Amino acid sequence: MLAAALLGILAAAALVLARALKGPTIFDRLVAANSIGNVAIVFLAVLGFVNGRPDFLDVALAYALLNIIGVFAVLKFFRYGPLGASGEDEEERT
Repeated sequence: MLAAALLGILAAAALVLARALKGPTIFDRLVAANSIGNVAIVFLAVLGFVNGRPDFLDVALAYALLNIIGVFAVLKFFRYGPLGASGEDEEERT
């Protein structure tokens, strides 16, 4: 049963990867990249459960934190420009 779950997770990853390659806008690709990260987290958690290795869950949680920080960094880049920018110029224009 868990092998079927792993195959389902891999199928979901393939669909999300297709969306990342096809996405018409950069934001579609960003959401797909975030979804690939989420699928990888679930895959690591299920794989750890199948193998009886609960330390995989720690790796999955660390990867989840990196995934969130990475998405926020990319969104800030698309909104304000370089990551060192404070964003005050954008607020003054509006």
